[in-house]
Parts: sequence; C-alpha cells; structure tokens
Amino acid sequence: MQKSLHKIAGAGIILGVTTLEREPLLPYTDQVAKATAPLYERVASVIPEAEWPVHAPYIAAINEWKSRRRAVILAHNYQTPEIYHCVADIVGDSLALAAEAAKTDADIIVVAGVHFMAETAKILNPSKTVLIPDVKAGCSLAESITGGDVRLLRQRYPDAPIVTYVNTSADVKAESDICCTSANAVAIVESLGAKRVIMIPDQYLANYVASQTDVDIVSWKGSCEVHERFTGAEIRSYRSGHPGIVVLAHPECPPDVLAEADFVGSTTGMAQYVHRQRPSKVVMVTECSMSDNVAVECPDVEFVRPCNLCPHMKRITLPKILTSLEAMQFEVTIDPSVQERARRAVTRMLDVGRALTRA
Repeated sequence: MQKSLHKIAGAGIILGVTTLEREPLLPYTDQVAKATAPLYERVASVIPEAEWPVHAPYIAAINEWKSRRRAVILAHNYQTPEIYHCVADIVGDSLALAAEAAKTDADIIVVAGVHFMAETAKILNPSKTVLIPDVKAGCSLAESITGGDVRLLRQRYPDAPIVTYVNTSADVKAESDICCTSANAVAIVESLGAKRVIMIPDQYLANYVASQTDVDIVSWKGSCEVHERFTGAEIRSYRSGHPGIVVLAHPECPPDVLAEADFVGSTTGMAQYVHRQRPSKVVMVTECSMSDNVAVECPDVEFVRPCNLCPHMKRITLPKILTSLEAMQFEVTIDPSVQERARRAVTRMLDVGRALTRA
C-alpha cells in the first residue's frame, strides 16, 4: 500500500488531492514522446510506463519555457523523480542549492522546493527574479520560530552566537549570526570558537551536533514533521525484516532513530554513502522521494522505502512549475532591510565552507 501511495503521489495525487484535475492534461504526441524518450530511459526504474504520458508533455513544455525565460530550476532531493531528474538544472540538499543559487547567471530562478529555499535563493540573488510554483509550500520546522523568538533568545544568552538552520524564514536568518545545514552544522558550530552556541530551530539536529562537539548547545523545540515520525522501533523492524540492511538516517530524526543507524548524515551525505559503499540493501530514513532519486543513479542497490511524505514538498508539481514559468508566478520578495541582514548570515556560512574546503 505504501508503494502504491508513493507512485500515485509521483503522478500528482497527494493525500487525496488531485493536482492535475484543475488543469487540462497536455497531449502526449509523437513529437513529445520522441523528445522525452531519453529522459524516460533515465527514470524508467522508478516511474511506471503508464504514468509517463501524463508527465512527458509537461516536461517537454517546461524545458522549452526554461530556454525562453533564461531560467534555471533548482530542485531539492525530496522532489519526485519526474521533477528531480527531468526538468531540474541544479539538484541537491539545502546547502548545495544555496551554494549554486549564488553562482547562477540565469535571469529567472524557479525553486522546486519549499518557501524558505526560495527565500534563500532570493537572499543570494537580490537582483534576480525568484519564483516558487506554490506559495503554500511551507515547512513545519521553519514555522516553529519567528524573528521575535530569536531576539528573545539573544536577550537571554547575550554572549552566545546564534546558528540558524537554513530551514527558516528570512526574518529568522536576519536575526542570526550565521546559518548552517545538516551537512555542515558541526563544522559551523566549531568554527565560531565559542563555549556556548544557540542552535535553532531543530531540536534533533541540535542534539546530534551536541553529541559531536564539546560546545554547549542551547536548542529550540522545533522539529520536522517528516523526520520526527520515525522511531527506533521502526528501524529495528526494518532490520528484522531485511537481514543485512544498511540504515542511513538524517540528523533531523529523533535520538533513538540515530542510535539505530549505521550512518547519520545530510541528504547529500546519505546519497554519497550509497554511491561510494554500494550496499546491497539500504533504507534511507528521510523523505521517501529521496530513495527514488538515488535509486535512479544506483540501480544495483535495493532500496527499502519508508514512505513518510512531506506534504509541503509535494505541493510542487510539473503543472505548477509550467504555470510558474508561463505566468511568471509566484515571485518571492523580501524586505530589503531583512534581506541584507539575512544575506550576511547565509554568506558567512558559505565563506566558512569555502575556507574548510581550502584547508
């Protein structure tokens, strides 16, 4: 049943809401079939052939509109394969998208992700037009804290620098000293040379960082609605049902999940692990589209798929991306004073990353 739900979700049906029913299906012509055939070969292992005539016309149209608009599409790892592998120009986790957004020379940036990712792209590209295909694509973690909350934390701990996860609003970033992602959180915290650091808003990521460093971590009670649902008992059931399975977990998961994992890392870290180690059987304890996207690149690995969907990520669909490009909607705007202060926190993170790379 989970697998069926996952595949239906890939076709645009999420939690009983059919996203395609509000728009006419585009025709699947011989020309579209020919133009998209190489793309289907790439994703045939994770997208049923019966679904392709629905996706292909949108893929062909999106790729044409990208050229017209001089646009690039940034897609997070949690997007479905037809987006991630067939229309995206830049893919990856939050850190990769932030870094690449800062480099692009495109006129238009379309973010196939949630709202804070589109804000981050705008923060790093203030003169460019940044679009998000659905303004309701939010994030439970980003919504768990406000700029006002951060100001209160600073009053309570005036000597502690504030490290803010990129999964936050521009307003929160603007009140922070530096940003981090799950991939670089430990390195960012230790780069500050402080005995105590405030780390917001994900309590589980903060707990994980605290276990990896001697720095005293002050955390916030935020969490991701996808990752917090996993349990240690669930991981043990995967092991009992699939002997020899390798368990990879995201640090946004609760501590009992991380304790059961063979590897803890960001979405990029997990993907790199699979590419490098080539386990015969693996479970990636994170949003379920991640497994499909890595499976396309590692067909020799068997993936056991826990199907915790992110309803916010799944608001982004091919029809909405096409409409966003055609109608130039929905543009992301940020108050200039907030944007400049948020930019300092994000660019400081990127600067630390570059310094670590050179070292």
